[in-house]
Amino acid sequence: MNIREIAELAGVSRAAVSRYFNDGYLSDEKKEAIKRVVEETGYKPLLQAQTLRTKKTKMIGIIMPKLASSALGHVINGILSVLNDSGYKCILADTQNEVEKELEYLKSFDQNQVDGVIFIATIDTPKHHELIKKIGVPVVVVGQDFRGVCSIYHDDFNATKELTNLILSKGRKNIAYIGVTERDISAGKNRHDGFCQAIKENNNAHMEYYIGDFSRKAGEEGAKALLEKNPDIDAFICATDTIALGVYKYIKDCKKIIPNDILVAGHGDSNFSDMVSPELTTVRYFFEESGVKAAKQLLSLMRRKDNDKSKLLEIKMGYEIVERNSTQCG
Repeated sequence: MNIREIAELAGVSRAAVSRYFNDGYLSDEKKEAIKRVVEETGYKPLLQAQTLRTKKTKMIGIIMPKLASSALGHVINGILSVLNDSGYKCILADTQNEVEKELEYLKSFDQNQVDGVIFIATIDTPKHHELIKKIGVPVVVVGQDFRGVCSIYHDDFNATKELTNLILSKGRKNIAYIGVTERDISAGKNRHDGFCQAIKENNNAHMEYYIGDFSRKAGEEGAKALLEKNPDIDAFICATDTIALGVYKYIKDCKKIIPNDILVAGHGDSNFSDMVSPELTTVRYFFEESGVKAAKQLLSLMRRKDNDKSKLLEIKMGYEIVERNSTQCG
């Protein structure tokens, strides 16, 4: 089968068939006629020929820091819910939280001529900005506010500030924060800054903090180090729910009771946060919706014929404080 034969069977022009396969404008009647013939014949256009003719690969590159993350899983689900219905296929690149691999994949996707890139970012560096500017295809960043780049990010600062104020409202005065590297602006710096701002605005509170990685072990080690330094700590706020799991373990090993002795809160509203005992108070970010918005933004950028940077959007997502039993005591 070829385009001429498809056109004859569908009763349309060859130009109409070409527009059908290249997402051009067609009336619903012609679309249905061509679709019916394609389904009946099993016709598939030769990808290489399409790419040479249209300069489009119908491929999207997605760069992500790690596969083993429920939050990132929700982001990917949001992205795919849009792209799967748009005729694009996706290539997933797992950087294993290595900055150099992020840069390598950005270069690789540009060289291999994907039509666009969704970059689920962790660290914002001048090298990232320099490379994104050089790439010949649209790039949308998710999870970080990359100024001057189309970005979908979360309000981590205000979310953590509000969460800290919730803990303060319970009468707790010795509050500890376990965070992650501030090279990660969103989960690291902005969440830590939100915590510090809330404490600063409350003159009667004392704070301690510990910086580790994103693991449960970091939560356990952080809780141990902080409680040994200050046994009077009566609340922990953690940069992630996974870190909070480590805090749970150490507190229980110390024969202390959550929430009576120590309140605990996390970030992310992970799949397990309402399954642990006591159920974990946390911040719910709208990860799947951020993936949906990122995919829609990328499709919009790819359809544009101009490169006007002033039209690039930076979208700050909302959040919700989910209070559960880990911060509720009699």
